[in-house]
Amino acid sequence: MAEPHRVLIAPERLAGWLTGFDERHGTARTVLTDTHLTLVSPDDAEADIELIWGPLPGHDAQRELLAQVTQPRRLGALLIRKGAHAAGVFEGPELVAHAVGRHYVQGRTKAGGWSQQRYARRRENQAERAHAKAADAARSVLLPRVGELDGLMLGGDGRAVHDVLNSAGLAQLAQLAARYPRRALPVPDPNVTVLRASLPRFLAVPIVLNDAARARSALAQHDDEAGQ
Repeated sequence: MAEPHRVLIAPERLAGWLTGFDERHGTARTVLTDTHLTLVSPDDAEADIELIWGPLPGHDAQRELLAQVTQPRRLGALLIRKGAHAAGVFEGPELVAHAVGRHYVQGRTKAGGWSQQRYARRRENQAERAHAKAADAARSVLLPRVGELDGLMLGGDGRAVHDVLNSAGLAQLAQLAARYPRRALPVPDPNVTVLRASLPRFLAVPIVLNDAARARSALAQHDDEAGQ
């Protein structure tokens, strides 16, 4: 069985994408659940759209979806990797507060016996110090604004993010992250540039296309390119 074809559509492009889907496949009917809006077309093409900001009322699902994903939001961000961390607050597209830091965590060693145990302890201690620095950044940047945030963008090492969110005093951030659960974004070592670049990826709408939708979309793209 072929792997599902997943695309990410920027919120501001979603209206055009929905129109194009109907033009390629015929007017689709809408199937709505609490977590997904699925378009089912007369030619058997399907597009499964994830509701990243929660359920829709369901009176006019496509219109409600567009309003939901384009709504300006105040978001927190917490990116953590072995070598660095970043915490930030976005108001719409603007980064209005942030803290970044770097740390050293020793790589794994191939040595055995006592040396391996010594390196492992040292590495564990370094990781704990790195996580403590990331937790401090979260406390200073995110906690004072946690009641104003609509969501929390997470990125980097999922285990490190989990450990930091379970640090003392960060329960409110963990609850915020659980409100709209998302996987941690893959990111390079965080800095301000990486922090800013992560926001569009977090806001993008995930859509899974079945084989019929994928084939027609690829053909339409080929025709567009040929006509240029």
